Amino acid sequence: MLRMPNVDEKAIKELVKDLQRTLLQADVNVELVLQLSKAVEDRSLKEKLPPGITRREHVVKVLYEEMTKFVGQDPAKVEVQPGAFRKLMLVGIQGTGKTTSSVKLARFFQKRGLRVGIVGADTYRPGALEQLKQLAATVEIPVYGEPGNKKPEDIAKHGLDHYRKEKTDLVIIDTAGRHRNERDLMDEMKRIASAVKPDEIVLAIDATIGQQAITQARAFHEATPVGSVLLTKMDGSAKGGGALSAVAGTGSKVKFIGTGERVEDLEQFVPTDFVGRLLGMGDLNALLEKVKEAEVQVPEAKVKQFMEGRFTLKDMFDQMENLRKMGPLRKVLQMIPGGVNLPEEQLGVAEEKMKAWRVIIQSMTKKELAEPRLVDSSRSKRIARGAGRPEREVRELVNQYFTMRKMMKQMKRRGPMMKGMPFMKK
Repeated sequence: MLRMPNVDEKAIKELVKDLQRTLLQADVNVELVLQLSKAVEDRSLKEKLPPGITRREHVVKVLYEEMTKFVGQDPAKVEVQPGAFRKLMLVGIQGTGKTTSSVKLARFFQKRGLRVGIVGADTYRPGALEQLKQLAATVEIPVYGEPGNKKPEDIAKHGLDHYRKEKTDLVIIDTAGRHRNERDLMDEMKRIASAVKPDEIVLAIDATIGQQAITQARAFHEATPVGSVLLTKMDGSAKGGGALSAVAGTGSKVKFIGTGERVEDLEQFVPTDFVGRLLGMGDLNALLEKVKEAEVQVPEAKVKQFMEGRFTLKDMFDQMENLRKMGPLRKVLQMIPGGVNLPEEQLGVAEEKMKAWRVIIQSMTKKELAEPRLVDSSRSKRIARGAGRPEREVRELVNQYFTMRKMMKQMKRRGPMMKGMPFMKK
């Protein structure tokens, strides 16, 4: 449609078919797909065009607006104040990554300056408490548990008493994974909720389960009112399509999304950015948040030097380290609007090269890092030997450095062409 000189009724109907096909492939509930596509078609064909807006622009706007309606146009508020003693209870289907999500959630708030604690109330899965403790220990988050106690509601109450004495700001209660058909476990969930009276019940849903999400979400919501949804495995192939079904099924909002296996891989859910990802439009806000959380700070003078092609191998190494802090290269590239869609093989090669270059740079002297032209054949051999890498990789790194410098100088000469780029704006 975007390539067509004129957007007519035929083009809009074709777009709606593409939309239906894409959402069904993303495992969105069929009923919701039909509702959404009808709304897009009706508005695109019947609404009067606003002044100064083309039909093409109007259709894109309608598509964006209608999709965000299903997931909530405004981000759900994430409010926990120091000293408030808030209680979150995490529930979900077996195998959703709920236990890992409880640590991710705790880490999310810990990074924002809050004192956080976790209660391990899963008495069914063998080794659940130990797994929780090991994972939480990696980010120094305390876990309360009672290995010999088989009553999760008692464990939860004792845990709250413990953390209240510790003046904890937020307590996350991790419960046993359950299935909507397991009546005993659903009743247990009600008992825990009744005993601890959580400020909010967070439902963890696997982003890849698709149309099952609506049935499972409704069952949980009937047992205990779900306050918000945490969407796990957003980095999976389904791209979170099931979230649309889940939100409609519970009447609650998606508040967080899990975007990887690391404890750091949890983001606050922003509906407009989520829709942008579904439509393949990238997510610049999430990328900027990653930069902020990784504490990547580049002085303005250093940015200017880079843009003018005046930087050393040490500077290049520092930027590689900043990129590494932000997570896997695959995820960073996915967030760039109009994204860099490299094939899996090329992404793998790029990540491996960066790992190799990191080791090589660490084997170079300060003088070589400042003046890469000094790296001749004999120095290459010494560096390769010290890094335990082939000599060709040393030459490859040096060549890449000079290529990058040349490219940055060419970009500077283009001048006005660069001013419209997002990273050039203040």
